[in-house]
Amino acid sequence: MAMVETVPIGSLPPVGEVPKRMFAQTVRSNRLGDPVDAFKIEEIEVPAPCKREVLIAVMAAGLNFNNVWAARGVPIDVIAVRKAQGSPHDFHIGGSDASGIVYAVGPEVSGIRVGDEVVVAPGSWDPDDAQVKSSRDPMLSPNAQIWGYNTNFGSFGQFCIAYDHQVLPKAKHLTWEQAAAPTLVGATAYRMLHGWKEHAVEKGDVVLVWGGSGGVGSQAIQIAREACAVPIAVVSGPDKGEYCKSLGAAGYIDRREFTHWGQPPHWTDNAGQKAWTAQARNFGKKIWDILGERRSPRIIVEHPGEDTIPTSIFCCDTGGMVVICAGTTGYSAVVDLRYHWVRQKRLQGSHGSNREQSVAYNELVRAKRIDPCVGEVRSFDQIGQAHQDMMNGKLALGNTTFLVGAAQKGLGSVR
Repeated sequence: MAMVETVPIGSLPPVGEVPKRMFAQTVRSNRLGDPVDAFKIEEIEVPAPCKREVLIAVMAAGLNFNNVWAARGVPIDVIAVRKAQGSPHDFHIGGSDASGIVYAVGPEVSGIRVGDEVVVAPGSWDPDDAQVKSSRDPMLSPNAQIWGYNTNFGSFGQFCIAYDHQVLPKAKHLTWEQAAAPTLVGATAYRMLHGWKEHAVEKGDVVLVWGGSGGVGSQAIQIAREACAVPIAVVSGPDKGEYCKSLGAAGYIDRREFTHWGQPPHWTDNAGQKAWTAQARNFGKKIWDILGERRSPRIIVEHPGEDTIPTSIFCCDTGGMVVICAGTTGYSAVVDLRYHWVRQKRLQGSHGSNREQSVAYNELVRAKRIDPCVGEVRSFDQIGQAHQDMMNGKLALGNTTFLVGAAQKGLGSVR
Protein backbone atom coordinates (compact mmCIF):
# COMPACT_ATOMS: atom_id res chain seq x y z
CA MET A 1 0.00 0.00 0.00
CA ALA A 2 1.32 3.45 -0.90
CA MET A 3 2.09 5.49 2.21
CA VAL A 4 3.55 8.72 0.78
CA GLU A 5 3.45 10.59 -2.52
CA THR A 6 7.25 10.77 -3.11
CA VAL A 7 10.55 10.64 -1.23
CA PRO A 8 13.69 12.63 -2.08
CA ILE A 9 16.60 11.12 -3.99
CA GLY A 10 19.06 9.71 -1.45
CA SER A 11 16.38 8.50 0.95
CA LEU A 12 13.88 5.66 1.25
CA PRO A 13 10.52 5.11 2.94
CA PRO A 14 10.28 2.27 5.47
CA VAL A 15 10.89 -1.12 3.85
CA GLY A 16 7.75 -2.38 2.17
CA GLU A 17 6.02 1.02 2.08
CA VAL A 18 5.86 1.95 -1.59
CA PRO A 19 5.38 5.60 -2.59
CA LYS A 20 2.84 6.50 -5.25
CA ARG A 21 5.39 8.26 -7.45
CA MET A 22 9.14 8.35 -7.92
CA PHE A 23 11.88 10.40 -9.53
CA ALA A 24 13.54 8.87 -12.58
CA GLN A 25 16.00 9.82 -15.30
CA THR A 26 13.93 9.40 -18.44
CA VAL A 27 14.55 9.49 -22.19
CA ARG A 28 11.71 10.53 -24.51
CA SER A 29 11.40 10.24 -28.29
CA ASN A 30 11.44 14.01 -28.79
CA ARG A 31 14.79 14.27 -26.98
CA LEU A 32 16.78 11.52 -28.72
CA GLY A 33 20.35 12.60 -29.39
CA ASP A 34 23.34 13.42 -27.22
CA PRO A 35 22.85 11.70 -23.84
CA VAL A 36 23.52 14.90 -21.89
CA ASP A 37 20.34 16.35 -23.41
CA ALA A 38 18.31 13.15 -23.79
CA PHE A 39 18.16 12.31 -20.07
CA LYS A 40 15.89 14.43 -17.86
CA ILE A 41 14.68 13.92 -14.28
CA GLU A 42 10.92 13.45 -14.18
CA GLU A 43 8.33 12.33 -11.66
CA ILE A 44 6.76 9.00 -12.71
CA GLU A 45 4.21 6.67 -11.15
CA VAL A 46 5.86 3.75 -9.32
CA PRO A 47 5.12 0.52 -11.21
CA ALA A 48 3.50 -2.45 -9.47
CA PRO A 49 4.96 -5.96 -9.82
CA CYS A 50 2.92 -8.54 -11.71
CA LYS A 51 2.96 -12.33 -11.29
CA ARG A 52 6.70 -13.18 -11.17
CA GLU A 53 8.03 -9.64 -10.97
CA VAL A 54 9.89 -7.96 -8.13
CA LEU A 55 9.84 -4.27 -7.15
CA ILE A 56 13.24 -3.09 -5.92
CA ALA A 57 14.18 0.21 -4.29
CA VAL A 58 17.33 1.18 -6.18
CA MET A 59 20.20 2.04 -3.86
CA ALA A 60 22.74 2.43 -6.66
CA ALA A 61 22.76 2.03 -10.44
CA GLY A 62 25.47 1.15 -12.95
CA LEU A 63 26.50 2.78 -16.22
CA ASN A 64 26.60 0.74 -19.43
CA PHE A 65 27.01 1.66 -23.10
CA ASN A 66 23.60 0.31 -24.02
CA ASN A 67 21.89 3.43 -22.71
CA VAL A 68 24.13 5.60 -24.84
CA TRP A 69 22.37 3.76 -27.67
CA ALA A 70 18.97 4.24 -26.02
CA ALA A 71 19.55 7.98 -25.61
CA ARG A 72 20.55 8.37 -29.26
CA GLY A 73 17.89 6.04 -30.66
CA VAL A 74 20.65 4.14 -32.48
CA PRO A 75 20.70 1.36 -33.66
CA ILE A 76 17.04 1.17 -32.58
CA ASP A 77 14.54 3.49 -30.93
CA VAL A 78 13.65 1.36 -27.91
CA ILE A 79 10.63 3.53 -27.06
CA ALA A 80 9.16 3.15 -30.55
CA VAL A 81 9.79 -0.59 -30.53
CA ARG A 82 7.97 -1.06 -27.22
CA LYS A 83 5.06 1.16 -28.31
CA ALA A 84 4.70 -0.93 -31.48
CA GLN A 85 4.44 -3.96 -29.18
CA GLY A 86 1.63 -2.33 -27.20
CA SER A 87 3.43 -0.46 -24.42
CA PRO A 88 1.44 2.53 -23.10
CA HIS A 89 4.58 4.39 -22.02
CA ASP A 90 6.16 7.10 -24.15
CA PHE A 91 9.34 7.22 -22.07
CA HIS A 92 12.35 5.03 -21.34
CA ILE A 93 13.80 4.51 -17.88
CA GLY A 94 17.08 2.78 -18.58
CA GLY A 95 19.77 1.31 -16.37
CA SER A 96 20.88 -2.31 -16.64
CA ASP A 97 22.69 -2.64 -13.31
CA ALA A 98 21.17 -2.17 -9.88
CA SER A 99 21.77 -2.90 -6.25
CA GLY A 100 18.85 -2.41 -3.92
CA ILE A 101 16.25 -3.64 -1.45
CA VAL A 102 13.15 -5.66 -2.32
CA TYR A 103 10.00 -3.65 -1.51
CA ALA A 104 7.28 -5.82 -3.11
CA VAL A 105 6.91 -9.11 -4.96
CA GLY A 106 4.36 -10.45 -7.42
CA PRO A 107 1.87 -13.14 -6.37
CA GLU A 108 3.80 -16.00 -8.03
CA VAL A 109 7.26 -15.09 -6.69
CA SER A 110 8.89 -17.50 -4.27
CA GLY A 111 12.25 -17.48 -2.53
CA ILE A 112 12.52 -13.66 -2.57
CA ARG A 113 11.26 -11.64 0.38
CA VAL A 114 10.60 -7.99 1.09
CA GLY A 115 13.74 -6.60 2.71
CA ASP A 116 16.22 -8.79 0.78
CA GLU A 117 19.35 -6.99 -0.40
CA VAL A 118 19.84 -7.87 -4.05
CA VAL A 119 21.43 -7.14 -7.42
CA VAL A 120 19.79 -7.55 -10.82
CA ALA A 121 21.11 -9.69 -13.69
CA PRO A 122 20.56 -8.32 -17.21
CA GLY A 123 19.01 -11.32 -18.99
CA SER A 124 15.24 -10.82 -19.07
CA TRP A 125 12.58 -13.08 -20.54
CA ASP A 126 8.94 -13.88 -19.91
CA PRO A 127 9.06 -17.17 -17.98
CA ASP A 128 5.60 -18.10 -19.28
CA ASP A 129 6.53 -17.72 -22.94
CA ALA A 130 6.25 -21.05 -24.77
CA GLN A 131 9.52 -20.58 -26.65
CA VAL A 132 11.35 -19.81 -23.43
CA LYS A 133 9.96 -22.94 -21.81
CA SER A 134 11.08 -25.08 -24.75
CA SER A 135 14.53 -23.52 -25.14
CA ARG A 136 17.63 -24.96 -23.54
CA ASP A 137 18.96 -21.41 -23.29
CA PRO A 138 16.36 -18.66 -22.81
CA MET A 139 18.79 -16.04 -24.13
CA LEU A 140 18.47 -17.71 -27.55
CA SER A 141 14.71 -17.20 -27.52
CA PRO A 142 13.15 -14.34 -29.54
CA ASN A 143 11.55 -13.36 -26.23
CA ALA A 144 14.91 -12.60 -24.57
CA GLN A 145 15.75 -8.98 -23.80
CA ILE A 146 18.32 -6.92 -21.96
CA TRP A 147 16.81 -5.42 -18.83
CA GLY A 148 16.91 -1.64 -18.66
CA TYR A 149 17.57 -1.33 -22.38
CA ASN A 150 14.93 -3.32 -24.27
CA THR A 151 12.72 -3.23 -21.16
CA ASN A 152 11.43 -0.19 -19.26
CA PHE A 153 11.70 0.70 -15.55
CA GLY A 154 15.39 -0.06 -15.17
CA SER A 155 17.72 1.21 -12.49
CA PHE A 156 17.68 4.92 -13.36
CA GLY A 157 14.62 5.43 -11.17
CA GLN A 158 14.09 5.21 -7.43
CA PHE A 159 12.28 1.89 -7.97
CA CYS A 160 12.80 -0.71 -10.68
CA ILE A 161 10.96 -3.81 -11.87
CA ALA A 162 12.65 -7.13 -12.73
CA TYR A 163 11.61 -10.76 -13.11
CA ASP A 164 12.37 -13.05 -10.20
CA HIS A 165 14.91 -15.04 -12.28
CA GLN A 166 17.01 -11.87 -12.55
CA VAL A 167 17.19 -11.17 -8.83
CA LEU A 168 20.37 -12.37 -7.11
CA PRO A 169 21.74 -11.91 -3.58
CA LYS A 170 24.00 -8.90 -3.09
CA ALA A 171 27.57 -9.65 -1.97
CA LYS A 172 27.66 -8.71 1.70
CA HIS A 173 31.19 -7.29 1.58
CA LEU A 174 30.37 -4.74 -1.14
CA THR A 175 28.94 -1.26 -0.71
CA TRP A 176 25.79 -0.38 -2.63
CA GLU A 177 27.79 1.45 -5.28
CA GLN A 178 30.27 -1.41 -5.65
CA ALA A 179 27.50 -3.99 -5.92
CA ALA A 180 25.76 -1.98 -8.66
CA ALA A 181 28.84 -1.88 -10.87
CA PRO A 182 29.67 -5.22 -12.44
CA THR A 183 26.73 -7.54 -13.07
CA LEU A 184 25.82 -6.70 -16.67
CA VAL A 185 29.40 -6.54 -17.94
CA GLY A 186 30.54 -9.40 -15.73
CA ALA A 187 27.73 -11.78 -16.63
CA THR A 188 28.20 -10.81 -20.28
CA ALA A 189 31.91 -11.61 -20.07
CA TYR A 190 31.16 -14.87 -18.25
CA ARG A 191 28.87 -16.02 -21.07
CA MET A 192 31.49 -15.00 -23.65
CA LEU A 193 34.15 -17.10 -21.94
CA HIS A 194 32.12 -20.00 -20.57
CA GLY A 195 28.95 -20.11 -22.66
CA TRP A 196 30.10 -21.59 -25.96
CA LYS A 197 30.75 -25.32 -26.12
CA GLU A 198 34.17 -26.34 -27.47
CA HIS A 199 35.43 -22.81 -26.83
CA ALA A 200 34.86 -22.44 -23.10
CA VAL A 201 37.96 -20.93 -21.55
CA GLU A 202 40.42 -23.50 -20.22
CA LYS A 203 43.62 -23.53 -18.22
CA GLY A 204 46.50 -22.13 -20.24
CA ASP A 205 44.37 -20.54 -22.97
CA VAL A 206 45.64 -17.23 -24.32
CA VAL A 207 42.72 -14.77 -24.16
CA LEU A 208 42.99 -11.41 -25.91
CA VAL A 209 40.67 -8.80 -24.37
CA TRP A 210 39.82 -5.63 -26.26
CA GLY A 211 39.14 -2.58 -24.08
CA GLY A 212 40.74 -4.30 -21.13
CA SER A 213 40.35 -1.37 -18.73
CA GLY A 214 36.62 -0.94 -19.40
CA GLY A 215 33.58 -2.72 -18.01
CA VAL A 216 33.50 -5.94 -20.03
CA GLY A 217 37.28 -5.99 -20.34
CA SER A 218 38.05 -5.64 -16.63
CA GLN A 219 35.67 -8.48 -15.83
CA ALA A 220 36.84 -10.71 -18.70
CA ILE A 221 40.45 -10.42 -17.52
CA GLN A 222 39.49 -11.57 -14.04
CA ILE A 223 37.22 -14.39 -15.26
CA ALA A 224 40.01 -15.66 -17.53
CA ARG A 225 42.46 -15.40 -14.64
CA GLU A 226 40.13 -17.43 -12.41
CA ALA A 227 40.11 -20.15 -15.11
CA CYS A 228 43.94 -20.16 -15.01
CA ALA A 229 44.05 -18.78 -18.55
CA VAL A 230 46.46 -16.09 -19.77
CA PRO A 231 44.64 -12.82 -20.50
CA ILE A 232 46.28 -10.07 -22.57
CA ALA A 233 44.64 -6.64 -22.78
CA VAL A 234 44.34 -4.19 -25.65
CA VAL A 235 44.19 -0.60 -24.34
CA SER A 236 44.84 3.01 -25.33
CA GLY A 237 47.66 3.94 -23.00
CA PRO A 238 50.13 2.59 -20.44
CA ASP A 239 48.08 3.72 -17.43
CA LYS A 240 45.20 1.57 -18.64
CA GLY A 241 47.60 -1.25 -19.42
CA GLU A 242 49.10 -1.24 -15.94
CA TYR A 243 45.58 -1.26 -14.50
CA CYS A 244 44.83 -4.39 -16.54
CA LYS A 245 47.99 -6.03 -15.24
CA SER A 246 46.82 -5.31 -11.70
CA LEU A 247 43.69 -7.35 -12.48
CA GLY A 248 45.68 -10.32 -13.76
CA ALA A 249 46.60 -9.56 -17.38
CA ALA A 250 49.94 -10.99 -18.48
CA GLY A 251 50.59 -7.80 -20.44
CA TYR A 252 49.00 -5.28 -22.75
CA ILE A 253 49.10 -3.89 -26.28
CA ASP A 254 48.71 -0.15 -26.82
CA ARG A 255 46.45 0.12 -29.87
CA ARG A 256 47.65 3.68 -30.49
CA GLU A 257 50.87 2.21 -31.89
CA PHE A 258 48.92 0.99 -34.93
CA THR A 259 46.96 2.73 -37.70
CA HIS A 260 45.34 -0.14 -39.61
CA TRP A 261 41.94 0.09 -37.89
CA GLY A 262 38.68 -0.10 -39.78
CA GLN A 263 37.86 -1.98 -42.94
CA PRO A 264 41.05 -3.24 -44.63
CA PRO A 265 41.81 -2.67 -48.32
CA HIS A 266 40.00 -4.92 -50.77
CA TRP A 267 41.71 -8.24 -51.37
CA THR A 268 42.46 -7.24 -54.96
CA ASP A 269 44.46 -4.20 -53.75
CA ASN A 270 47.87 -5.87 -53.48
CA ALA A 271 49.75 -2.86 -52.13
CA GLY A 272 47.04 -2.00 -49.63
CA GLN A 273 46.75 -5.60 -48.48
CA LYS A 274 50.51 -5.82 -48.02
CA ALA A 275 50.59 -2.69 -45.86
CA TRP A 276 47.57 -3.79 -43.78
CA THR A 277 48.91 -7.30 -43.26
CA ALA A 278 52.27 -5.94 -42.10
CA GLN A 279 50.52 -3.96 -39.36
CA ALA A 280 48.32 -6.91 -38.38
CA ARG A 281 51.37 -9.18 -38.15
CA ASN A 282 53.16 -6.64 -35.95
CA PHE A 283 50.09 -6.52 -33.73
CA GLY A 284 50.13 -10.31 -33.44
CA LYS A 285 53.85 -10.27 -32.70
CA LYS A 286 53.13 -8.11 -29.64
CA ILE A 287 51.14 -11.03 -28.25
CA TRP A 288 54.09 -13.38 -28.81
CA ASP A 289 56.44 -10.89 -27.16
CA ILE A 290 54.26 -10.73 -24.06
CA LEU A 291 54.03 -14.52 -23.86
CA GLY A 292 57.67 -15.15 -24.71
CA GLU A 293 56.56 -17.80 -27.20
CA ARG A 294 54.70 -18.09 -30.50
CA ARG A 295 51.17 -18.74 -29.30
CA SER A 296 48.11 -16.97 -30.60
CA PRO A 297 44.85 -16.33 -28.71
CA ARG A 298 42.44 -19.25 -28.57
CA ILE A 299 39.72 -16.80 -27.51
CA ILE A 300 39.41 -13.11 -28.37
CA VAL A 301 36.90 -11.03 -26.39
CA GLU A 302 35.53 -8.43 -28.82
CA HIS A 303 33.20 -5.48 -28.59
CA PRO A 304 34.60 -2.62 -30.76
CA GLY A 305 33.50 -4.44 -33.93
CA GLU A 306 34.00 -2.52 -37.15
CA ASP A 307 37.48 -1.16 -36.35
CA THR A 308 38.95 -4.34 -34.90
CA ILE A 309 37.25 -7.49 -36.22
CA PRO A 310 39.63 -7.84 -39.20
CA THR A 311 42.64 -7.85 -36.84
CA SER A 312 40.92 -10.19 -34.39
CA ILE A 313 40.14 -12.75 -37.08
CA PHE A 314 43.67 -12.46 -38.45
CA CYS A 315 45.36 -12.94 -35.04
CA CYS A 316 43.05 -15.62 -33.63
CA ASP A 317 44.64 -19.06 -33.38
CA THR A 318 43.73 -21.86 -35.78
CA GLY A 319 40.52 -23.40 -34.46
CA GLY A 320 40.03 -20.47 -32.08
CA MET A 321 37.09 -18.16 -31.47
CA VAL A 322 36.43 -14.45 -31.73
CA VAL A 323 33.41 -13.78 -29.50
CA ILE A 324 31.67 -10.41 -29.76
CA CYS A 325 29.03 -8.72 -27.60
CA ALA A 326 28.74 -5.24 -29.16
CA GLY A 327 29.88 -2.93 -31.96
CA THR A 328 30.97 0.27 -30.25
CA THR A 329 32.92 1.46 -33.33
CA GLY A 330 30.31 0.35 -35.85
CA TYR A 331 28.55 -2.70 -37.23
CA SER A 332 29.90 -3.16 -40.77
CA ALA A 333 32.78 -5.45 -39.88
CA VAL A 334 34.79 -7.19 -42.60
CA VAL A 335 36.06 -10.77 -42.33
CA ASP A 336 38.74 -12.03 -44.70
CA LEU A 337 37.34 -15.47 -45.40
CA ARG A 338 40.73 -16.85 -46.40
CA TYR A 339 41.90 -16.76 -42.80
CA HIS A 340 38.47 -17.72 -41.52
CA TRP A 341 37.70 -20.94 -43.37
CA VAL A 342 41.19 -22.31 -44.02
CA ARG A 343 42.19 -21.96 -40.37
CA GLN A 344 38.72 -22.96 -39.18
CA LYS A 345 38.13 -20.03 -36.88
CA ARG A 346 34.85 -19.18 -35.20
CA LEU A 347 33.13 -15.77 -35.07
CA GLN A 348 30.54 -16.05 -32.31
CA GLY A 349 27.96 -13.48 -31.26
CA SER A 350 27.19 -13.39 -27.54
CA HIS A 351 24.40 -11.46 -25.84
CA GLY A 352 23.56 -11.07 -22.17
CA SER A 353 23.57 -14.16 -19.95
CA ASN A 354 21.16 -16.85 -18.85
CA ARG A 355 20.22 -17.57 -15.24
CA GLU A 356 22.93 -20.19 -14.68
CA GLN A 357 25.67 -17.95 -16.06
CA SER A 358 24.50 -14.96 -14.03
CA VAL A 359 24.42 -17.04 -10.85
CA ALA A 360 27.90 -18.47 -11.52
CA TYR A 361 29.33 -15.01 -12.08
CA ASN A 362 27.59 -13.60 -8.99
CA GLU A 363 29.02 -16.40 -6.87
CA LEU A 364 32.54 -15.38 -7.95
CA VAL A 365 31.74 -11.84 -6.81
CA ARG A 366 30.27 -13.02 -3.50
CA ALA A 367 33.34 -15.21 -2.92
CA LYS A 368 35.57 -12.12 -3.35
CA ARG A 369 37.22 -13.66 -6.42
CA ILE A 370 36.10 -10.83 -8.71
CA ASP A 371 36.63 -7.12 -8.09
CA PRO A 372 33.70 -4.97 -9.35
CA CYS A 373 36.25 -2.38 -10.53
CA VAL A 374 34.46 0.81 -9.53
CA GLY A 375 36.39 3.71 -11.00
CA GLU A 376 33.99 6.53 -10.22
CA VAL A 377 30.79 7.18 -8.26
CA ARG A 378 28.49 9.96 -9.42
CA SER A 379 25.25 11.50 -8.24
CA PHE A 380 21.82 10.73 -9.70
CA ASP A 381 21.66 14.04 -11.56
CA GLN A 382 24.88 13.16 -13.42
CA ILE A 383 23.41 10.21 -15.35
CA GLY A 384 23.09 12.10 -18.63
CA GLN A 385 26.56 13.64 -18.42
CA ALA A 386 28.12 10.27 -17.54
CA HIS A 387 26.60 8.67 -20.65
CA GLN A 388 27.92 11.59 -22.70
CA ASP A 389 31.38 11.05 -21.20
CA MET A 390 31.17 7.34 -21.96
CA MET A 391 30.26 8.07 -25.57
CA ASN A 392 33.23 10.44 -25.81
CA GLY A 393 35.68 8.05 -24.10
CA LYS A 394 36.21 10.28 -21.06
CA LEU A 395 35.35 7.97 -18.17
CA ALA A 396 37.50 6.75 -15.31
CA LEU A 397 38.99 3.26 -15.53
CA GLY A 398 36.66 0.38 -14.74
CA ASN A 399 32.96 0.93 -14.00
CA THR A 400 30.98 4.05 -13.12
CA THR A 401 28.01 3.94 -10.74
CA PHE A 402 25.36 6.35 -9.44
CA LEU A 403 23.95 6.71 -5.95
CA VAL A 404 20.16 6.68 -5.97
CA GLY A 405 18.59 5.56 -2.69
CA ALA A 406 21.95 5.47 -0.95
CA ALA A 407 23.08 8.74 0.62
CA GLN A 408 24.79 11.11 -1.82
CA LYS A 409 28.24 11.05 -0.27
CA GLY A 410 31.69 9.80 -1.17
CA LEU A 411 31.26 10.89 -4.77
CA GLY A 412 34.15 11.07 -7.24
CA SER A 413 36.96 8.91 -8.51
CA VAL A 414 38.04 6.02 -6.33
CA ARG A 415 41.32 5.64 -8.17
